[in-house]
Amino acid sequence: MAEVARSRGSNGYRVVSTFSGCGGSCLGLEMAGFEILMASEFVEAARDTYRLNHPGVFVDDRDIRTVTPDDILEQTGLAVGEIDLLEGSPPCASFSTAGKRDKAWGEVKKYSETKQQVDDLFFEYARLVDGLQPKVFIAENVSGLVKGVAKGYFKMILRELKDCGYQVEAKLLDAKWLGVPQSRQRLIFMGVRNDLGVRPEWPEPLPYWYSIRDACPWITNGGVMKDGYGAVETRPVDTERPAGTVNTEGMGHVAGQQILVNPPAQIAGWSENETVGSVTTTGISNSRLQQILVNPPDGEGQPGPDWEAYLIANGHPAAPPEEFQLVDIRRYAIGREWLRLHPGQGSDKYLNLIRTNADKPVNTVTQMAGPGGVAGVTHPSEPRKFTIPELRRLCSFPDDFALTGSFAQRWERLGRAVPPLMMRAVGESVRSVLDQA
Repeated sequence: MAEVARSRGSNGYRVVSTFSGCGGSCLGLEMAGFEILMASEFVEAARDTYRLNHPGVFVDDRDIRTVTPDDILEQTGLAVGEIDLLEGSPPCASFSTAGKRDKAWGEVKKYSETKQQVDDLFFEYARLVDGLQPKVFIAENVSGLVKGVAKGYFKMILRELKDCGYQVEAKLLDAKWLGVPQSRQRLIFMGVRNDLGVRPEWPEPLPYWYSIRDACPWITNGGVMKDGYGAVETRPVDTERPAGTVNTEGMGHVAGQQILVNPPAQIAGWSENETVGSVTTTGISNSRLQQILVNPPDGEGQPGPDWEAYLIANGHPAAPPEEFQLVDIRRYAIGREWLRLHPGQGSDKYLNLIRTNADKPVNTVTQMAGPGGVAGVTHPSEPRKFTIPELRRLCSFPDDFALTGSFAQRWERLGRAVPPLMMRAVGESVRSVLDQA
């Protein structure tokens, strides 16, 4: 974050941010050299995080519907047309392909720690564009806005923005081609004021992407698990035995895969009541056998061994305890389903449950997957979710980016944010436009 601070304001252009969240977009723009003059965010937990990481930036806490262009001009000390860049990411859950889409349009419903209607907020953003007349604006939304019935909304938004006096383009960008170790498609609107005589420009995709392992070197598809978590060893599958049989080594076969059915006593945490053939623990890929603890103790709190101690002992950086708290999925239904999946495979039973592949970018991190039993992206080789420090890196935030609240709230902040490195790339294109104006 100190490195980011040294970049702020270095390109000479000034930004007003709306729908600022925890500050992912602002962080990326600061990396590109922009100075943030003010921000606007309605959700208190998001504001808390934003203020920690952007000291000195005024954050308006009101509903955006009550914020006027005059309010912003008074706060920044600028006149109409003097703001270099207006940016914003109006809430997009109503258009997401993972949600109810048009069935929820027009409804007041839960959004983070608030209740509000969100599918009309893009028009509030257009109202501010019209009143402020920034030189350039950028707005971000989900790819679902240009898919299916939502296309009508997209066309309305595009027309509204153009009517404000701008040359407007919208482009679908994938964060994994812009330096982020995450496959995350987002629709970016860019508008350049007509009188500037310059068209929008877009970042060129990189010729490579970063994997989960690149971002978090301690993560593999088949790392060794110890101290009650299980063990991974290489053993060829005995193709001569039919599925469901058990050999003398305690190895069974399910659908042609070799599985451990009577774990050795020295692996702590296995039930003493289990008999040969009663435990089915899959998770085998490319002739690798993975022994997994499938019956952790019931009850509240952290079942089984201490993930925090285990991970730190195996190369994970130290972090506050609350950033490890909800990673264990073994006591949930999604944990049992995880055992059936191979790295890179998604579940047919639980929407959004994906056992990731360490050698590829992580699949899209959704904001609602933080609570323990909720389906979402999971670790490639351990029956758990990613820790918050791992998620920071997979969302391209600095290791020292401060987060507040519970594990689920921290996950939500990162899952809702525009990845900073993605926005840095967009910001560098905006800087090129402004340099030509």
